[in-house]
Amino acid sequence: MREASQRVIEALKERYKAGARVELTQMNDTQAPPIGTQGTVIGVDDIGSIMVHWDNGSTLSVVYGEDHCRLI
Repeated sequence: MREASQRVIEALKERYKAGARVELTQMNDTQAPPIGTQGTVIGVDDIGSIMVHWDNGSTLSVVYGEDHCRLI
């Protein structure tokens, strides 16, 4: 897992604001929601993970440098 710099974390917080809608495109976790699952951003934590409430009820975060989502 790559560490996000403070500058990257601030950019992520600006891009993925609470309430934004996202779609999962890649997640490296056995408990991951299916690719294509949509959800609502809760926020970005201090290590750059995007916290999401997925529409299927999952709350797994999108980990910086490992997982990917896109704004919809």
